[in-house]
Amino acid sequence: MSLPPLFRTLAEKRKAIFGWVMYDWANSAFATTIMAAVLPVYYHKIATAGGLPGYKATSLWGYTAFVALVIVAVLSPILGAIADQRGGKKKFLTVFALLGILGTALLYFVYTGDWLRASLFYILGNVGFAGANVFYDSLLPHITTPDEVDVVSTWGYAAGYLGGGLLLAVNLAMIMLAPDEQVGLMTRLSFVTVAVWWLLFTIPLWKWVPEPPHVPRPDLAGVNPVRAGFAQLAETFRHIRRYGELFKFLIAFWLYNDGISTIIKMATIYGKEIGIGDTDLIGTLLMVQFVGIPFSIAFGYLAKRIGAKRGIYLALAVYTLIALGGYFMREAWHFWALGVGVATVQGGSQALSRSLFSRLTPKSRSSEFFGFFSVSAKFAGIVGPLLFAVLSDLFQNSRLSIVALVVFFIGGMVLLSRVDVDKGIAVAEAEDAEAGLPAAA
Repeated sequence: MSLPPLFRTLAEKRKAIFGWVMYDWANSAFATTIMAAVLPVYYHKIATAGGLPGYKATSLWGYTAFVALVIVAVLSPILGAIADQRGGKKKFLTVFALLGILGTALLYFVYTGDWLRASLFYILGNVGFAGANVFYDSLLPHITTPDEVDVVSTWGYAAGYLGGGLLLAVNLAMIMLAPDEQVGLMTRLSFVTVAVWWLLFTIPLWKWVPEPPHVPRPDLAGVNPVRAGFAQLAETFRHIRRYGELFKFLIAFWLYNDGISTIIKMATIYGKEIGIGDTDLIGTLLMVQFVGIPFSIAFGYLAKRIGAKRGIYLALAVYTLIALGGYFMREAWHFWALGVGVATVQGGSQALSRSLFSRLTPKSRSSEFFGFFSVSAKFAGIVGPLLFAVLSDLFQNSRLSIVALVVFFIGGMVLLSRVDVDKGIAVAEAEDAEAGLPAAA
């Protein structure tokens, strides 16, 4: 078994993979309790208690997600340029993670009617969450080998499902078992548990994942980081277009991932708007976490049999049915049924996308291209929440908002069908060979 250049022994490599996977375990608590389950329900309650109609609470949540994504999209290339010039991808991951942890903890101070404060603290937390993931994802090709990357990537998502699900179960028990007069307090305490969990389980990454080497670019030495960041982003865009299959995949990913991320952010508050009870909403999200674990792992092994591209096709077909089903949702059991569908494909679709991009990327340019992958996805990802919010405002309900997401999934499949994966991998391997890097094991 070959070792990535960062490691001298197999034990070091295994520890690094464990530390990397555990960060998914750590920050997925934000994705479950804050982004998907508890905070959207709480946000809807405090907003409507302050006199806003239900559809308006949904649209405000969509605008909140939109603003958070715009901030991350603008900041990421600037900080990425600094990290590339000075090194320290783990350092920047840490800064963003601590920012997210702080924003999450501050949600404890959100009370009835404080929807604006909730939006501000959520934006702070989401900027930290998404910003840290820019640097987290870029570590993947450095800690494993190309033949293992699909499995390692899906194990990360599976760990995220388990970790996020376990804490969500604890938080759900805190809220559901509390007397009526203490439900608000227990909800706000659940936000604090996320901050503590995120901090505690980031320690393995800090301890065992080594900092990848960096090669400063002489032409960017002393250049203003804002100018350098966007200049480098533009240059990477021009460069990445030379890799035809990689670029085609990236466009497809921009489209379908926008739909996936919008469902993650908006599903629970949409369910709340149409009258699904809190127990069913949060219970479904909890079910998704645990049902998603075996399916995330299964997608990694499925990719070995049918290829990552076909695995993504399968996931997007299911997502198309979910968006259509969401339009007709009326009863609680409908929400549970659609939740099962999400559980089968959510982790697998994202993990296979990350690993397929990794395989199409020359290792000699992994940091540069993964930075662009993460940043460009943030820019592309602002469309879905904005579309959802605007349609909710225009029609004063969100049913057309959910069905409109079909466009992202069908369009993504059409564009993905034009990607020649074998050709793209061959191009990446040829460039690595020219650069003197070892071939895949």
